[in-house]
Amino acid sequence: MSTAAGAKQQSFTDSDSDSDHSQSGESNSARRHTDLSNSIFKSYFELTATTTSASPSPHDLSKIQSFLNSSSSGALSCLICLERIRPSDPTWSCGSLCFDVFHLLCIQSWARQASDLAALRASTRLPITSQKADETAIWNCPKCRSEYSKSQIPRTYFCFCGKLESPPNDNPWILPHSCGEVCNRPLKNNCGHFCLLLCHPGPCPPCPKLVKASCYCGKIEDVRRCGYKVYSCNSRCNKLLGCKSHKCKEICHDGECPPCHERGAYRCLCGKKEEEKECCERDFRCEIPCKKPLSCGKHLCEKGCHSPEGCGGCPLQGKRTCPCGKRVHEGMACDVAVPLCGDTCGKMLSCGFHKCHERCHRGQCAETCRMVVFKSCRCGSLKKEIPCYQDLACERKCQIARDCGRHACRRRCCDGDCPPCGEVCGKRLRCKNHKCPSPCHRGPCAPCPVMVPISCACGHTRFEVPCGTEKDQKPPKCRKLCEIPPLCRHGTYIKPHKCHYGACPPCRLICEEEYPCGHKCRLRCHGPMPPPKPEFMFKPTKKRPIHQSESTPGSPCPPCPELVWRSCVGQHYAAERMMVCSNKTMFSCENLCGNPLPCGNHHCTKTCHALKFNTSNWLGKIATSESCEKCNLPCEKERKPGCTHTCSLRCHPDDCPPCKALVKRSCHCGSMVHAFDCIYYNSLSKKEQISARSCGGPCHRKLPNCTHLCPETCHPGECPSPDKCSKKVTVRCRCQTLKKEWLCKDVQEAHRAAGSDPKDVSKNHFGLGLLPCNSDCKAKIQVVEQELHLRSSKDAEVKDSTTEAQPSKRKKRRQRLQEAKQLSTLQKILPAVKKLLLVVILVGTLVAASYYGYKALMWLSDYMNEVEEQRHSSKRRYPRI
Repeated sequence: MSTAAGAKQQSFTDSDSDSDHSQSGESNSARRHTDLSNSIFKSYFELTATTTSASPSPHDLSKIQSFLNSSSSGALSCLICLERIRPSDPTWSCGSLCFDVFHLLCIQSWARQASDLAALRASTRLPITSQKADETAIWNCPKCRSEYSKSQIPRTYFCFCGKLESPPNDNPWILPHSCGEVCNRPLKNNCGHFCLLLCHPGPCPPCPKLVKASCYCGKIEDVRRCGYKVYSCNSRCNKLLGCKSHKCKEICHDGECPPCHERGAYRCLCGKKEEEKECCERDFRCEIPCKKPLSCGKHLCEKGCHSPEGCGGCPLQGKRTCPCGKRVHEGMACDVAVPLCGDTCGKMLSCGFHKCHERCHRGQCAETCRMVVFKSCRCGSLKKEIPCYQDLACERKCQIARDCGRHACRRRCCDGDCPPCGEVCGKRLRCKNHKCPSPCHRGPCAPCPVMVPISCACGHTRFEVPCGTEKDQKPPKCRKLCEIPPLCRHGTYIKPHKCHYGACPPCRLICEEEYPCGHKCRLRCHGPMPPPKPEFMFKPTKKRPIHQSESTPGSPCPPCPELVWRSCVGQHYAAERMMVCSNKTMFSCENLCGNPLPCGNHHCTKTCHALKFNTSNWLGKIATSESCEKCNLPCEKERKPGCTHTCSLRCHPDDCPPCKALVKRSCHCGSMVHAFDCIYYNSLSKKEQISARSCGGPCHRKLPNCTHLCPETCHPGECPSPDKCSKKVTVRCRCQTLKKEWLCKDVQEAHRAAGSDPKDVSKNHFGLGLLPCNSDCKAKIQVVEQELHLRSSKDAEVKDSTTEAQPSKRKKRRQRLQEAKQLSTLQKILPAVKKLLLVVILVGTLVAASYYGYKALMWLSDYMNEVEEQRHSSKRRYPRI
C-alpha cells in the first residue's frame, strides 16, 4: 500500500513534466498508464456503495483524493490570507474534521485573537477571574469550527503526520510539507491498525488490513478489509424481536431490530377493552377508570387503566394531618374528613419570598402573591411599590454597545448583562463572493466555508479549493482523451489528444482534397472544426451567456497553386507559358493571329486573340472569346480566261461572278474605239478578236518614212510596203522659189540619196531643197533673211517695253494681299496697345494714391501724438488745486 501511495505521489509531482512530451507520446502513455489515484481508491469507492455509516463515507475518500490533487498541483491555499501555500511556507493542518492546511503564522494569529476574545467575553459575562477565563479560553478552526484549547496553539512546523519538525522542501520526489515516511497514524474507529500511506494531507483512508469478520446478523463470517469489517450479508435477519414471539423480517442490518409490526387483537392492561393493534403497541391503556374497591372497602380506585395489582391500599389510612400540616391526627377512620386547625396557613407562596397569610384551608394556596413591596427595575433607574407578583420594568433603552462593538443593546430596562448581538454580521468576506452569515461579532470574520470545485473540461479530474482562491488556480491536467469527434475528413487518422478547454488542436495532416482540375490540395487540413468547449475562467460569472455552440465551418481549399504549361489564346505554336492552374486569365503572345479568315483568301492581321469557333480552345468559353476580323479587302482572285479586271465584290470564298466590265479596244488603225463585255471579248478566239476590232475603213496610221496615211483597210500589225507610197509630194528648192510634184517614194529615195533619213525629215521640210536653185533664187533668199531678222528684233523690243510698263495680274494681286496683311496686323496691335496704356495709367494712379494717403495718415498720427503730449505736459505743469 505504501509503495502504491508513493507511486501516486510521484505521478502527481511529475504531472507538470508530461506537457513537454509529443502528442503521440501522450496518447500512448495515456493508453498504457491510468491515473494511480483511481487505481488506489477504486476498491474503496466500490465498497462504500454497500457499507453503512459505520464505514468511511465516500465524502472522506473524495476529500483524500482532492487533497492529494491539490497538494501535488500546488493548488493549496490558506483560508485566512487567501494566498497560495508555497512548498517552503511553514504550515499547520487541522486534525479534527476538515484537515485543511493553513500558514503557520496565519493560524497562530487567528488562534491568539480568537482565544483572547473568548477570554474577554467569558470574564465579562461569567463570575470568574480573568486568569481563569484566559486558561479556559478556546479557539476554533477557521473552517470546520472544531474547538481547540489555548495550549493547543501551534508553535512549530510539523509534517502532515506530525513526526518530523520542519520537513525539507528541496526534495522534488516528496510531496510538499511531507516527511516522505509512512504516515503511521492510528486509523479511524480505533481498529488498532495504522495508516500505511506515505505522509499525506487530509484524513487517512480506511484500514486496508484483512480480518475475519461476521455480518450484522452473525450468519456469515468472511475475510474483509478492516475498515469495512462491519457489513451486511443481504439476507433476512431472523433475530427474535422484543416481543419474544416474532422474528425480524428486515435485511441484515446494524444495530437493534425495529419494533414488531405484526398486527393482532390485544386487551388493555385492565382487560376491559380489546383492540386490533401492532405487536409493539399491545400494552396500552383504555380510557375507562378502574373503580375497583380498595383494601379499606370504603373507597374506589380512581386511577386509570392499569394492571390488576396496581390499585394499592387506601391513601387515607394511617397518620393524618390538617391541610396546613401543623396538627396531627392518629387513628382516624379513612372515611372521616380531617378538621381544619384554624391557624394561619403559612405555606411558602410561588414567589419564594412570602407565605400564605390565610387560615388553614383545603386546596392549593393562591398562585399570585399580592403583597405590596418596594421594587426597583433591572437597570436601577426606577423604584416603585407594586404587588410582589408583578415585575417592574422601565422604558429606558440600554445604550451600551454589545460584545460585537457595533450595535447598541437597545433592550428596555437592561440590567447591564447585555445579550449577544443577534444581528447577522453581513460583512464581505475575503473571498469577495459571500457575506459573513455568523451573528455580529468582534474581530475578523471566519473564512468563507464554501469550497469551490475546479475540474477539467470533461469533469473526470477535479479538486476543491477555498472560495476566493479559484481566481489564482489553473484547471487540473486530465489524462483522459478528448471525446469530441473530429469533423474533418481525416477523423480516422488524427492522433487522439488529452482533455482540454477551448477548441481542439487543428488537424496537422495534408488536405489532399481533389480540385476540379485533377490536382490535390497540398496545404494542411482546413476542414470544419468541432464546437469549442468554453474557456476556463479563473472566476466563474454568475450568469453565463446561453448560446448554442456551433462548429467552426471549414474554409474552402484555396485556388489550385500547381504550375502548368498553358498556350496563348490563339493556340500558337511555341507560345506557351508556365502559369498557375487556378489562374484562368487569358494571355496573348503579341504575335499576329494568322488564322484564315472566312473568305478563305486572307489571314487575320490582329494580334493573338481567342478563336471563337476553335473547338480545341482550352478555356471553352466560346461566348466570351473574340472572333477574327471581317475581311474588308476587295476580291483579288484572278479572272479566267485572262480577265484583268478585279472583282467588284468584297473578298469572298466562292467563284467570282462573270465580269460585266466594258473592255475598250481600239481598232487596228486607231481611228475608233470598240466597247466589248469583258466576258464576251475574252471568250473569243484570237482571229475573232482581230476581226471584231477592225473598223472596216481605211487605215489611219502614218507611214513610217513619210507623212501620208496607209492606203490599206484597217489591219493589224505594220502597214505593208511603207517604201512604195504613191502619194504626190510638192518638192521645192532651197529658197522655195521653185516647186514640183513628185511621187512620195521618189522623194524618199531623193532624201536617202542626199544622205538623210526620210524618217528624220519634218513635215515642213519634207521635199524641201530637193530641187536645185537658179540665179533668181539666191537674191530673194538674202532679202528675205534680212527682213526676217529685222522683224524678230522689233518684236523683242516691243515685248520688253510692254512687260516693263504693265506688270502682270498675278503681281498686282500679290501686292494687294501683302498690303492687306500689313493693315490687318496694325489694326490688331493698336487696340491692344491702347488697353495696355490705360491699365498702366490706372495702376500708377492707385499706387500714388495709396502712397500719399499712407504718408498723410502717418503725418496725422504724429500730429495727434504731439497734441496729446502737450496736453499731458500742461496738466503736469499746472496741477488742479
